[in-house]
Amino acid sequence: MAAVGAESEGIEKSAILLLSLGKDEAAEILRNLGPKEVQKIGHAMAALKQVARDRVESVIDEFTQQTAKGSPVAVDNETIKEMLTKALGDDRAGALINRIMSGNDTAGIEGLKWLDAASVAELIRNEHPQIIATILVHLEYDHAGDILKHFTDRLRNDVLLRIATLDGVQPAALRELNEALTRILSSASGNIKKTAMGGIRHAAEILNFVGQTNETAIIDNVREYDADLAQKILDEMFIFENLLDVDDRGIQLLLREVQSDALIIALKGSSPELREKIFKNMSQRAAEMLREDLESKGPVRLSEVENEQKEILKVARRLAEEGQIQLGGGGEGDAFV
Repeated sequence: MAAVGAESEGIEKSAILLLSLGKDEAAEILRNLGPKEVQKIGHAMAALKQVARDRVESVIDEFTQQTAKGSPVAVDNETIKEMLTKALGDDRAGALINRIMSGNDTAGIEGLKWLDAASVAELIRNEHPQIIATILVHLEYDHAGDILKHFTDRLRNDVLLRIATLDGVQPAALRELNEALTRILSSASGNIKKTAMGGIRHAAEILNFVGQTNETAIIDNVREYDADLAQKILDEMFIFENLLDVDDRGIQLLLREVQSDALIIALKGSSPELREKIFKNMSQRAAEMLREDLESKGPVRLSEVENEQKEILKVARRLAEEGQIQLGGGGEGDAFV
């Protein structure tokens, strides 16, 4: 218990420190923390209402100049949202903000995060697929993906389809679910607004961690239900920047299948890091010519860039299905397989 108390004290001090630093500086620090650390500190920020001057001074002496003004550190939800969004980006921060601002309505579900995938699967496999889907969208993508692996094909397909078509979780439903899990895990529950969980992006992120065989079976099942939905999920899993995760040999094989004109347009909308990865996997002369073509190429419509990127990604997926290249290296590296 003492260790838990010390940890809570440390998290609270970290929250006060970040709030005292301001959004930009705090964001820089948050970028270097792992997701669990960010979530713990975010919860601590949300729990703080107002921090007295002497409390700030006891946490960090360097804030003497700021605290000497006599003003406490004011805490509001918008500050926390802006700070996390600046540090993590809209997509990553969105779900985290919802969890932080939701209070304790997901306390029972949060308890599942400390169990291994096999234990969670055993615990929830007999629940209704809609309930399982609701639980999984509150877990980390890789954890949810590992849990899916322990289900039968039929249940796995059903759950993923429900995740993809899930449009938020109503407060009453989440409260009932949490209360049921609370009885099992001896956790707590509370009140929140509608939680924006689920959807195509969430389904795609979870599929990134179920493995190639399971992914194919699940996508085929979704395609039978709704071909357009299946394609949208694939599009979310398969983004151009993920080519950064492909090894050099894979990039070289891919480049052999891509026309230079298409590559030029696609790279107009890519990051400098991805461009450099492409350049280094070409001959020196070819790389120099591509650089010159990119520099001389005039403005290109975003729709054209996206279309060419999608065509290149189709080639990459085909090569992966043929076993010629590996799209990523496991975990996040499988982000668009």
